Amino acid sequence: MGRLKPGLHLVATPIGNMRDITQRALDVLRAADLVACEDTRHSGMLLKHHDIRARLISLNEHNEAQRIPQLLDHMRQGGSVALISDAGMPTVSDPGQRLVGATVAGGLHVEGIPGPSAVLTALAASGLPTTPFYFGGFLPHKKGARATELTAALQRDCTSIYFESPYRLVDTLAILAEAGPERRVVVARELTKKFEEFRRGTAGILLSHFQVKPPKGEITLLIAPVESPKWLVW
Repeated sequence: MGRLKPGLHLVATPIGNMRDITQRALDVLRAADLVACEDTRHSGMLLKHHDIRARLISLNEHNEAQRIPQLLDHMRQGGSVALISDAGMPTVSDPGQRLVGATVAGGLHVEGIPGPSAVLTALAASGLPTTPFYFGGFLPHKKGARATELTAALQRDCTSIYFESPYRLVDTLAILAEAGPERRVVVARELTKKFEEFRRGTAGILLSHFQVKPPKGEITLLIAPVESPKWLVW
C-alpha cells in the first residue's frame, strides 16, 4: 500500500479468533513506522502470526501520558503511528483516548481502521433490542458502585452493555436478581474463541446457572431495557 500518511492510525485487532482481522488492518500494521500497543509481548504474537515485522512501543494506562510527546514529535516529523490494543478497537475501554485527543489538538491526521468489537458482536447476537444501546465499559469493582450502576441499567429504556470479570459475575448477577429478577439478561462469554457461549435468561436463572458452573474467560454482560418490544419473546 506504500507509505502511510503521517499521523495516527487506530487499528482494530481480533477479540479472540486470530483470523478476524481485515486486510487493510494488516497492510497498515506492515506500513507503519511505529506500532503502539498495550503489551509488546501480546501484540508481538499477533504480528508474528501474520508474519509482520514492526517496531513496537508500549502505550498503556500507566505510561500513556509520558508517551504522548514522543509520539506527537514522531508524527510532526512525518512519521506514522499505528495504535492497537490487546483486543478490539483502541480507546474503547482501552488506552489511547488521551493520545487521540492530543493528536487532534495538534492538528495531525487521525484515522480509524475498523474491525472486531466485543460490544457490537455481543449486541448483534444477543437477541435483545440493538438500537439505541448504552455501553458502560467495565463495571465498577466496588460492590456499592456496581449496584448503583446496575440499578441505573434496570431503569434505562435501552439495552445496557458492560464488560465484567468472571470472578465478579456471580455477585453482579445476584445484584440483578434481587433488583430485577425477571429482567432478561445475556452473558456473552469468550467471544469468537473455541468455547464461545451466549447464555440467555432472566437474571435469576442465570444466577442459578453460574453459581453451579463458575464462569471462565472474558465476559460481556447485556441487560434488557425496562420495556421490552413485542417481538422479544424469549
